Order: sequence, then structure tokens, then C-alpha cells
Amino acid sequence: MEKFNVIYAVIATVMYLIVAKYDIHMFQLNSYRYSRYFRWLAPENIVSTKRVFALLALVSAFLPDYYGLGCLSGITVVALLHALREKFKTPLVFTMRVKRLFATNIALFAIAAILSMLFADTYAKIIIGVLLTLSNLIMLLANLINTPIEKGINRHYYNDAKNIIRSHKGLIIIGVTGSFGKTSTKNYLASLLAEKYNVLVTPGNFNTLLGVVRTVREQLRPYHQVFIVEMGAKQPNDIKEICDLVEPTIGIVTAVGEMHLETFKCVENIQKTKFELIDSLPANGLGVINYDSQLIREYKGCTSPCKMLKYGVEQKADFCATDIIYNGSGVSFIQGDDRFESRLLGRGNLLNILASIAVADYLGVPRNKQRNAIARLQPVEHRLSMSRTGGLTILDDAYNSNPMGAQMALEVLKNFCVGEGNKRIIVTPGFVEMGSRQADANRELGRTIASCADYAIVVNATNREAIKGGIDEGGMSADKIFLADSLAEARAHMATILKVGDVVLYENDLPDNFK
Repeated sequence: MEKFNVIYAVIATVMYLIVAKYDIHMFQLNSYRYSRYFRWLAPENIVSTKRVFALLALVSAFLPDYYGLGCLSGITVVALLHALREKFKTPLVFTMRVKRLFATNIALFAIAAILSMLFADTYAKIIIGVLLTLSNLIMLLANLINTPIEKGINRHYYNDAKNIIRSHKGLIIIGVTGSFGKTSTKNYLASLLAEKYNVLVTPGNFNTLLGVVRTVREQLRPYHQVFIVEMGAKQPNDIKEICDLVEPTIGIVTAVGEMHLETFKCVENIQKTKFELIDSLPANGLGVINYDSQLIREYKGCTSPCKMLKYGVEQKADFCATDIIYNGSGVSFIQGDDRFESRLLGRGNLLNILASIAVADYLGVPRNKQRNAIARLQPVEHRLSMSRTGGLTILDDAYNSNPMGAQMALEVLKNFCVGEGNKRIIVTPGFVEMGSRQADANRELGRTIASCADYAIVVNATNREAIKGGIDEGGMSADKIFLADSLAEARAHMATILKVGDVVLYENDLPDNFK
């Protein structure tokens, strides 16, 4: 075993740690699902900065010992500095699963590197370089090896969470799902119910089965009276799995839209999956549905015998809002015999409030306490939240990633009062994970932008052609459109055109695995 090969292998292992972290991060962002990860492994994503570093490391293996070692050392230092500076919107979460995957991944690389030095010493550097370039495949092999272990651990955690819930007699469990609006509705409902009950909600985006299991095991206490569970879904049966665990007695479906069509395949599957929540409710339970959502109104497959309540703004429903007044500081409306005021913006937030009122009424929260809670509601960060800075108004809807939600946000932008000479500006990369509907949906977004905004900045190349095509069809002049390769470039351009009094809407922000 040559000394140079050993030193080369040690430095290569440092490089492998950097590349492996990126591979595992992208695997996590793709929900640890092979199908989604392989769809993500398109040419534009395979040729990432990390992959370039790995290829350069392979090239260094063909250089003479001293030159190859120096070259690899330099590449590793640059890669490390790049990794330290790199910022992600959704950083890698170092769960126990990730730590186990890291350990197995590094073990596989180390074993292969050691075997190459023992039995193929002449070609050891080249073999190690090839391993670096194939790091994503080694990571997937490590995950495959760990799968039986992960299933056993998850089964233990699931059963533990199930026993905790069963031992909590009298706990009111409320499920909230929908293609959009579920996080806001969950938070608004929690604020209203907190006027009477001790409430626990699933935190952040803990809306998967394992996220709910973790919430139950770590946070559910005997003094909690209400547990509000956000339920996300990317394929059929995702909602049913969560319902089988928590057994809700109240369910809210906020909307059904064309989300995650890559995995759902068709809108009928989305409808059926969202209504898995309502179908899981007992006969004495309560289903609350947004009747403004066309795909909810049209769904005929619901089999639940529970009581149903409808809410809406445009459609006649059990809980409607009348005498609606929108202004720059929020909304005022009448529901039943009471007038409510909120600092929240847009029709979408009004619908989320109506859903919360319906459940709060059902659970006996007095109207005067509901009114106070609604007046105090704060927008969920990055979901049509408004801020003012340097004379500019910023509408942040970066976490919205669906056509209907974008339309509602653009309605707010269109109706926003601006001074003479001021602009309504939208910054957006469009929608992803919509399968065959993606191009059409982004073209329609472009047409809506043309009718609602004065200036459009399209970020990233993913949907550029479709969005710009729609904007052109809508009649916006070419000098009012800017195509940016990154959000940083978009912001740099905005600095040259912004004036005090302008309004900027940030509509959606592609996840890191689409950069």
C-alpha cells in the first residue's frame, strides 16, 4: 500500500464528506423517495458545483503523485470553503436517520477505498476518484442497506405514539389538510381555540406521518385538550396513514388544487386523497370544507356519515362572509351577526378565518373571544405577509406554490393602492412538481401577471419560457419584463428600478433541489 495513496485517500474522504452531505440533503428534500430523487437527477441537477468538484478530483487521480496530491488538496479546500459559504432556504436537518445514513455512506466509501489500496494499489487513486463521482449512487446504496433498520425504528416510534394518543382520554383531535391554506388555517384555528382550550399544534412543516409521530412523542402532554394536526400529502394514502394514527373527530379540507401532479398523476387522486381525512371521521364527527374550491364542490366520492359544514366567500355556504371591506391594513367582514376585523390580507386568509370560526363555534368558543383572537392574528411568515421597509411595501408569498394561491395573491397586488407613478412588481419562478400541467399552469400565471402587475421579474430558467409566453399573451410590454437567473440577480435589478411607494410581491420560491 503506497504512502501517497493513503494520504490521497484521507484527503479524498474529506472531499467525500462534502459531496455526501449535498447528496443526502437533496435526498431529504425529495422526501427520501427514490422515484422523486431520480426525477430530480436531470442533467441540470447532476452537473452541480459539488459534482464538478468530484470530477476535478477524478482528474487529479491521473496526475503524478505530488501533482495529484496537491491538486486534490487544493480542490478539497475550495470545496470546503464553498460549502461553508453556501446558503440553503431549507438546510439539511440532521435527524437520527440522516446521521445513520451518513455513517453507512462513509463506511461504504471507506471500505471501497481500503479494498482498492489493498488489492489494486496501482489504480487506487483512480478508483477513489471514480467513487467520488458516483457518490449519489453510493448514498442510495447506503439508504437501501439502512431500510430494514429504519422500518423497524419507525414501527417502534409509531406504536409508541399510538399508545400515547390512546391513553389521552378526552383529547379532541382536529385534522387540517388541503392543497394550500392548511398551515395558515392550523395556526389561526389554534389562536381561536386557545381562548378556551389548551392547544397543541404540529409545528412548522411537521405534516408527514413521521412528523406527526415525532410531535406526539415529544410534545403531547396530559394537560392538552385539543391537538391540531396538519396533514400533508404527495401521493394517495398519505392522509389516511396519519388519520389511522391520530383518529381525528374533526377535519378541515381547505382546498383541492393541482399540486404534486407528478406523484398524484391526476386531480381525481388529489381529491380522493384530501377527502381521506373526511372519510376517516366517525359518525359523530364534523367535516368542514371550503365550498369556494371547485374541486371540493364537484367531488362526489365522500362516504363519511359525519356532519358537514361548508364555508366560502363566493359560494353560498353555512359560514359565509358578507359586507367584506379590504384595505391596505387587512380586512373587515360580517359573519352571522358579528363583525370581525383582521390584519390579514387576501381572500385566501379570509377563507382560512371562516374555517376557524366554524370549528370554534362547534367547540363552544364565545364569539367575543373569537373576535379578539381574530383581531390579533398575525400572518404566517412567507404566506402573503406584509411588511414595509424603506418606503416600499413587501408582500411575501414565497411559501405559496400553487396556481389558486398565486391568483389570490395577485388579486391583492392588483387591488393594492399605489401612488401616481408607482409600480406593482411581482418576482416569481413559477410552479414546479405539476407534471404535464406545469407548462400550462405557468403560462396562465403569466397571463394573470400581465393583468395584475405593472412589472414582472421571472426568476430561474425552470419555467421562464412558459411564464414569459403568458405575460406576452397578456399584453405586457417587453420593457416591463426582466428575466433573472437567480434571486440575487433579481434583487440587484430591482435596486435600479424601485421607487418609494412601490409594492413588491414575492410569489413562490423554488425549493433548493430545483436550483
